[in-house]
Amino acid sequence: MQNLKEKIQKLKREKNALILAHYYQNDDIQEIADFVGDSYYLSKIAKECKEQTIVFCGVLFMAESAKILSPEKTVLLPNIEAGCTMADMINGEDVRELKKEHPKAKVVCYMNSTAEVKAESDVCCTSSNALKIIKKLNSDEVIFIPDKNLGEYINEQAHVKNMIFWNGFCRVHEFVNVDEIMDIKNADEHVKVLVHPECNREVRKLADFIGSTGEIIDFATKDNCQKYLIVTEEGILYSLKNKNPDKQFITPKTPMTCCSMKKNTLNDVYMSLLNNQHEVTVDENIRQAAHKCLNAMHEMTR
Repeated sequence: MQNLKEKIQKLKREKNALILAHYYQNDDIQEIADFVGDSYYLSKIAKECKEQTIVFCGVLFMAESAKILSPEKTVLLPNIEAGCTMADMINGEDVRELKKEHPKAKVVCYMNSTAEVKAESDVCCTSSNALKIIKKLNSDEVIFIPDKNLGEYINEQAHVKNMIFWNGFCRVHEFVNVDEIMDIKNADEHVKVLVHPECNREVRKLADFIGSTGEIIDFATKDNCQKYLIVTEEGILYSLKNKNPDKQFITPKTPMTCCSMKKNTLNDVYMSLLNNQHEVTVDENIRQAAHKCLNAMHEMTR
């Protein structure tokens, strides 16, 4: 293992490459990464860095976003089968149909979407900036895609007159067992429950704090409680424990594991660097339209 990590670091230097890892990656991947974060943060790093090759340890839509923002760079996805079931629940044709049905609506797409879907949308958003973007749109009619849970959570605060949802969801967050959370809360009154907004309303009601992956890490780091129940993908524990060695983090009994995220292995990273394999490309017309959508997000969150 150590030998493989050393080989990766050597190749990375030789190839002028940067390794980016999402919070949900396996611990050994996060350990070798130059930057660890959420998909929006990582795509910004990819755009601003001087390196010409990006090894994006995440899922396909994340690598696509990096390519949309940095077309001149080589973007590699270590395991080409690492996809996102939520992103795959909607395609460009679905969005075009929605726009026909609601011609006056603004289309807001979650970062967790394909390049094709971003190309059909007015503006992109993340779980941490979605509320700001919806409020700035100042529209009575908004199509929010693809995550219905995040959309519902945002509209509990934004109160858009007509928010149109797509029945998309994250498999990791959608099927959290409410009874398990209740049992943990009832057994220990000192535990704080931190929940990702991709969870459904019943789970969100039990939360002491609701936020994106990065916001959950920030909250737990700044808060003075000693024990937390973390209701999001378990890969986040690597950063939480590193930043807060004296605090206790527990997870629901039913594992919250994104199998797609875990498909990337150290060997995949090594092979992608060695052979420039699994380069992610985006059709130029789609890329330009998707770039407008991502750029609109950057402008609206300045």
